[in-house]
Amino acid sequence: MLTSKLLGGLRAAQTSVVITRNLAAAQKASDPIQQLFLDKIREYKQKSAGGKLVEASPAIEKEMKTELEKLEKQYGGGPGVDMTTFPAFKFEEPKLDPINEQAAAAKK
Repeated sequence: MLTSKLLGGLRAAQTSVVITRNLAAAQKASDPIQQLFLDKIREYKQKSAGGKLVEASPAIEKEMKTELEKLEKQYGGGPGVDMTTFPAFKFEEPKLDPINEQAAAAKK
């Protein structure tokens, strides 16, 4: 029983050390390589703010446009169709034969 309490205390201490380390790393990097990495991530975040490709050449943008056009043709998109929304389904009630309805009602 005493050992389980000691192990529980050690686990709590380890968890707090790991959390403290992670918070410290997020605030300021002590290693210059870490700092370069964080700087590049921040720079990429600023460049990708518009939701477009970062530093894409005209050839890459043209290729992406052609691929998106292929997808639109394949899946029923086109001008004025928003391919990012979930499709709306409409199910119509089937037309029943009135003779079969009367026969089904008579059996009940």
